[in-house]
Amino acid sequence: MAQQHHEMTAGETLSVYLQDQATDFLRSLRLHRESSTDAHGAEESLEAARALRRASRRVGATLHTFRPLLDPEWTESLRPELAWLSGTLAREHAYAARLERLLGALHRLSSPPPPAPSAPLPSPSAPPLRGGYAPPTHPAPGTDRWPGATARPTPGLPPTADVPTAVGRRSAGRLGPPLAERSRELGEGWAQPQAEGADTAKSRQGALPAQGSAKKPTGPLAVGAAKAAALLERQLTLARTRAHSAALQAFGSSRFHAVADNVAVLASEVPLHATPDADLKPLAATAEQHLAEAVADLPLLRAGHPYNAEALVHGLAAETAPEAQDAPWLKVRSLLRLHRYAQEVLLGEAPVDPRILQAGQALDLHREASDAAAAAASAARTPRIAPATAYALGVLHADQRHEVEAARFAFQQAWLREAVTAP
Repeated sequence: MAQQHHEMTAGETLSVYLQDQATDFLRSLRLHRESSTDAHGAEESLEAARALRRASRRVGATLHTFRPLLDPEWTESLRPELAWLSGTLAREHAYAARLERLLGALHRLSSPPPPAPSAPLPSPSAPPLRGGYAPPTHPAPGTDRWPGATARPTPGLPPTADVPTAVGRRSAGRLGPPLAERSRELGEGWAQPQAEGADTAKSRQGALPAQGSAKKPTGPLAVGAAKAAALLERQLTLARTRAHSAALQAFGSSRFHAVADNVAVLASEVPLHATPDADLKPLAATAEQHLAEAVADLPLLRAGHPYNAEALVHGLAAETAPEAQDAPWLKVRSLLRLHRYAQEVLLGEAPVDPRILQAGQALDLHREASDAAAAAASAARTPRIAPATAYALGVLHADQRHEVEAARFAFQQAWLREAVTAP
């Protein structure tokens, strides 16, 4: 395949790539229209929408990078429409992934640490103390009799149940129903006792421990995390529903039909404006140069620390600080995609440099964490929320900003490794 690209002219190589992407666009559109309304059909529809979005991105990026070789009027009219379509189709998936990311982070942050190993209880055959006195004993759990007497179970409890205190019962009654509903969806990190019985005090989270228990309470995050999860789920689910409606309206609009018609024309004939001595490599090199200049503006030295406290302070300082700080990284992400798609045009089916893929994955994680942190901050500004909920959202926001710094560190490692090994 690579030899075939060497034999073709620049216009032919560009035409083959654009026609392949346009064919993928039309195939994905057909699959999306033929998908059914059941669960399996909904999954096929989502996959077709993702494929449609990928083809739109590649066609739009190729028209941008190699526009001197194409009809300028046709290119400038189609590129914004492809960007609109790609952005419209990406919102629903972005909201779903953001909600999943935030709920998983809340589950991780609110889960209590593993309990420390407790000291073994003294053996019943321990030697007596000085003076012939035996060590004091206590009634067996679940009974009201001393050792040696006939065990009589407490009515309503299993024989070995730990009896919670009155404070624990009041806390469980006040916090149980909403947390129990969330625990069924998010796992056992926020689980409340399913039934009064054995190990009741050990399974209760968010309530005070039973008397004599060595486990400390988990604090306000256990209670606030459940309410924060419910708030985020309500807001992001609503946003996802609106994005889904917007995508359905886009598919039925005349604007989308005009884009599909232009792509169908592109699949059969590419409007070239190329001279016989045209070359793709200088245009691809220009895209790579723009990427290198944008990366040079990034604080890669500061991002070279796994725990970047200085950048984290700036990211948490003000409402507009994270957006201003993330903008150069988002620009590099866009330019890296242009460079990667240009390499696909030049190399054909040859695999792209894995270091470029690693850098792109790091920047994708950077954007996801940045958007998740912004969603947590937006939810924390909801009026009249409980202090525990605001506290949990603040911890979640800081956690996602840590993820942003970790993604920057991963990009820095991948990019410098690429620069060292590049010829």
